[in-house]
Amino acid sequence: MERPSFNIDEVNKIIRGRRSMFVAQFKENDPVDDAIIHEILENANWAPTHKLTEPWSFTVFTGEGLKKFADFQAELYKERAIKAGNFIEATYEKFKENPLKASHVIAIKLKRDMKANLPLMEEIAAVSMAVQNMYLTASAHGLAAYWGTGGATFWPEAKEWFGLGEEDMLMGFFYIAKPVTDRWPMGKRKPVEEKTEWVR
Repeated sequence: MERPSFNIDEVNKIIRGRRSMFVAQFKENDPVDDAIIHEILENANWAPTHKLTEPWSFTVFTGEGLKKFADFQAELYKERAIKAGNFIEATYEKFKENPLKASHVIAIKLKRDMKANLPLMEEIAAVSMAVQNMYLTASAHGLAAYWGTGGATFWPEAKEWFGLGEEDMLMGFFYIAKPVTDRWPMGKRKPVEEKTEWVR
């Protein structure tokens, strides 16, 4: 294969211009084309992966699927919270309503290949890089998107619903929508020089 030619200015621009945009910045009832979501997932599929385990896996909720996800998450929250004696109606409503404001919600799943005998950290890193590819692609399309680890992410009871085994992990949800405004959020980072040590 011939070495591809990249435009470094565009690469720098998309990496440094990527932003998270949240539910309040979503344009409701104007879905993103499924072809773009497929492109986002295809780019996720090209993340680096040690021993080619490709540990990422996705469940895409859209249309009526968003309601199924919202209802599942809200009812599981209610069940858990009532048992623990800390049920909050506003939290329940948020779980029921927020997914419906997105165009697509993608469950981020880590499915482990135990035969590969890789440290869990490497597999988490691979899935995280897949999500970064999703972020970059969504930003390149001018979409609002964020990766959240709230809701059902760390609830063991959710694993079965997402088709995960005991050794697998639910790593959160990637929310995607068209933005409600053309304004793009400002970014801020501390200088990389403050975080870098050179040894020559």
